[in-house]
Amino acid sequence: MISSFLRGGAQTLLSISLESSILSRHTRLNLHQLSIHSRSQLSSQQHQVQIQSLSENRSQRRLFSTITEAGLKSARPRRIILIRHGQSEGNVDEGVYVTTPDWQVPLTLHGRIQSTEAGKELKAMIDGEDGKGKALFYYSPYKRTVETMDELRRHVTPSRIISEREEPRISEQQFGNFQDVFQVRRAKRERGQFGRFFYRFQSGEAGLDVYSRVSSFMSTLIRDCIQNKNAGHNMDDVTVVIVTHGLSLRLFLMRWFQFSVEEFEASTNPDNAKLIIMEKTCVGDKRWYRLLPDDSVSLNLPECSSKNKDPHLHHLMDDTGL
Repeated sequence: MISSFLRGGAQTLLSISLESSILSRHTRLNLHQLSIHSRSQLSSQQHQVQIQSLSENRSQRRLFSTITEAGLKSARPRRIILIRHGQSEGNVDEGVYVTTPDWQVPLTLHGRIQSTEAGKELKAMIDGEDGKGKALFYYSPYKRTVETMDELRRHVTPSRIISEREEPRISEQQFGNFQDVFQVRRAKRERGQFGRFFYRFQSGEAGLDVYSRVSSFMSTLIRDCIQNKNAGHNMDDVTVVIVTHGLSLRLFLMRWFQFSVEEFEASTNPDNAKLIIMEKTCVGDKRWYRLLPDDSVSLNLPECSSKNKDPHLHHLMDDTGL
């Protein structure tokens, strides 16, 4: 159902469009008159009418822009939670990649226990103090993230879940197909010297490739939030949960907070099944996200990611996205 607020915005847009059309015809007529008569022959009153009409048109455009920005801002979810999968067999024995495709590597028993504990913590955050919380879930199609998602879901009341989506763009960095464990170890050592962001694995991806697809996913996330807001969900009660991988998680944060490559290189992966929380912060009618300070420290991220911002200094007056 489209809200009355949006209907009002649509009516305002129609009014602006009609008045702009009238103004355009009026302006063309005046220009035609000016081509016949000299500008000096126009009375000061006619000049004043033209100036007043243009001023009113600009004011109407500013009004519609304000309505549009307000609509987008209210589409921001209450928080975004990023979760690295629970401990996988590949985390304890890299030799598993020799015979098992990376995307088919499962959780260990300990990884399932970690995911169960994360699910209990997540349930409390989604429900909220008022018991009105809802959630949007996105998860990587890798077996270890799917199994993590399964454990999380067991602890979240089904009616709280608005939607779940398997999202390939937040999957693990590609290292190649069946892997020679010694070759991969050598490559990882080389990556440590070269840099994680630009180093490309043979037949695989560079960190830059993961950054690009994670950036593309953000556009989908923003669109989904706007659509859910338009469908009647109060986004101040909604938590977005993204179940992904260590490197993908850090590159998501890099893109969101616009860290430099050097700042990314200094960061570290979160523990398995740890909740990394981005809380929405409000100052007046301005909205943005910040990491919880403990999460920022644990990932060795810049302090700016966990501090409040000056809305004017950071140009939040012009913010129209999430």
